[in-house]
Amino acid sequence: MNDTKWTLIRLMRMAVGCEPYEPMTLSEREWKEVYIQICQQTLTGVIYCVVNRMSGDVGIPKPLLMEWTLKAEAIRRFNAKMNAEAARLTRWFGERGRKTAILKGQANARLYPHPDERQPGDIDIWVEGGRDSVLKLLGDEGVLDTKDTVSYHHVHLNKNASGIAVEVHFRPSSGNYNPITNRRLQRFLEKEILLSESCPEGFDVPTCRFALIMQMAHIQRHFLSGGIGLRHIVDYYMLMKISSEEDRRFVASQLSRFGLRKTAGAVMWMMSELFSMESDRMICPKDERRGRCMLDEAFKSGNFGWYHENRRKGYWQTVISGILIPIRLMGFSFQECLWINVKFVIYIIRTIPKRIKYRSLSLRYVHEE
Repeated sequence: MNDTKWTLIRLMRMAVGCEPYEPMTLSEREWKEVYIQICQQTLTGVIYCVVNRMSGDVGIPKPLLMEWTLKAEAIRRFNAKMNAEAARLTRWFGERGRKTAILKGQANARLYPHPDERQPGDIDIWVEGGRDSVLKLLGDEGVLDTKDTVSYHHVHLNKNASGIAVEVHFRPSSGNYNPITNRRLQRFLEKEILLSESCPEGFDVPTCRFALIMQMAHIQRHFLSGGIGLRHIVDYYMLMKISSEEDRRFVASQLSRFGLRKTAGAVMWMMSELFSMESDRMICPKDERRGRCMLDEAFKSGNFGWYHENRRKGYWQTVISGILIPIRLMGFSFQECLWINVKFVIYIIRTIPKRIKYRSLSLRYVHEE
């Protein structure tokens, strides 16, 4: 592990409270390299709270510190907007008789030492009722993004004046690619999410055991099909910190049934390696080989794989990379990677008529009215 990565990890450990605060003196070049990596991992705000404490000459260039400060302040303001919008959506759906729960994002931010420092993305809100019922409600109310394609588990709302992207989930998770383990996973999550409870921020959040299982599946899916960043791993550490022994025992007993055992082993290795988590708090034994593989990919690709070199080359390089990733990771989880490729082939076959109709290999910009 090079010096830049190790510096990032130390700053991250200080930010979440698992390493004592200690000023770090780096050269201007080193700070710039660390800052780039921090931004790619979407930990800009989380680590700023540590950097902001550093007094004296620690080598941070003033223009860089100013840029970092402005970004951190923007993250704080956006988090306030996100929480307000999540609370508004909860009330809006509640007035229409629908139970809801905020997934990941703002639900995770609550667990951080400084909740307003976690860099948000969009709002993921589960809405009770199932696919057809939820889509009908959104259509009747005129809030559905009609240009969006309805996915397996969610659909987007029209952006309001705040510009916040909202995914309405009619299934609690995108789940697994393996249809057998996915069926088991979805059945559990659909029951467990009904136990969601309100929080002081004004929205409902799922139980800890729901979050531990659902977010492990989320990590697995994105890792095998595109990429994850360290923010996913920090989120999971915060969940592990608040989990009870009973929660962890239950989750441990379900990992194999839900097809998550190998990924969990990798994540537990990172819990130990990055955050010094004790073995008796883990949900399964550590898997160093898979853990190193996942950590290397996270550093190489950044958040959701957006900084992988092939993503910067163009559309077709990105498509090819998406095909090759699960092939390359067969040794990590053979069944999941196999099903990724099976479903990709099915998708290509199903969309042949549309490609012929529009005389285009790519459907990237195709929208049917």
